[in-house]
Amino acid sequence: MIDAIYLSPHLDDAALSCGGQIARQTVVDRNVLIVTIMAGDPAAVGFSEYARELHGRWQLAHDAVAARRAEDINACVILHAAYQHWTVPDCIYRVGADGRALYTNWAEITGAIHPDEETLVERLAAQLATLPPSPLVCAPLAVGNHVDHQIVRRAAEICFGDDLIYYEDYPYAREQEAVTAVLSSGSSVWHSQTIPLTAVDIVVKIEAIAAYTSQLSTFFNGRADLTQQIQHHANKVGGERMWQRRPNPVDA
Repeated sequence: MIDAIYLSPHLDDAALSCGGQIARQTVVDRNVLIVTIMAGDPAAVGFSEYARELHGRWQLAHDAVAARRAEDINACVILHAAYQHWTVPDCIYRVGADGRALYTNWAEITGAIHPDEETLVERLAAQLATLPPSPLVCAPLAVGNHVDHQIVRRAAEICFGDDLIYYEDYPYAREQEAVTAVLSSGSSVWHSQTIPLTAVDIVVKIEAIAAYTSQLSTFFNGRADLTQQIQHHANKVGGERMWQRRPNPVDA
């Protein structure tokens, strides 16, 4: 039996947002599965200028996605979690019917889902239905509005409905205004639960995040900064905060 499933848009989101609680569960022998949706290889076409820029920042000029999957495996070993890598490419690699990149800059990546990707949402919802049963399925709240996080959230909502639990997407959730913006959209009533973390939970979370060596420079200024920021955020929130959506009684 799978005790908890965490839906991770990218090869680091589950560790960044939920690494402490995952460590807390697996240390008492609960079975946790991390499903990374956008872990597929790019199509055999040239990369956009933006994708090449990111590869340079990551120092992964060749086989970048394969290297990132290897990082994720190392992180999952640290967390003692099982993993699945699905075959959808990251949004920076996805192209339309005309072969052109769908998302070519940060503004597009944090904007609306491209109209060509409505079928992707439906396809992922159907694929999510094939996962093993679990009493706990956690999906991104889509704090920060990243299109891949939006797509995973929408697909998960189609599949799991009101049973879904949402996590605050780190590092976007460092800004409380970004969390509030997501929660205030629509007419749902949100209920939060903060999962307290021990010092050991936080240490394991930091070790798992550090396994994504190509991504550290995107979010942190070295290992000391990683440790400080993760500890600070856990102190501010009280651990890791999760949310569940309920219909507004006024609209019922």
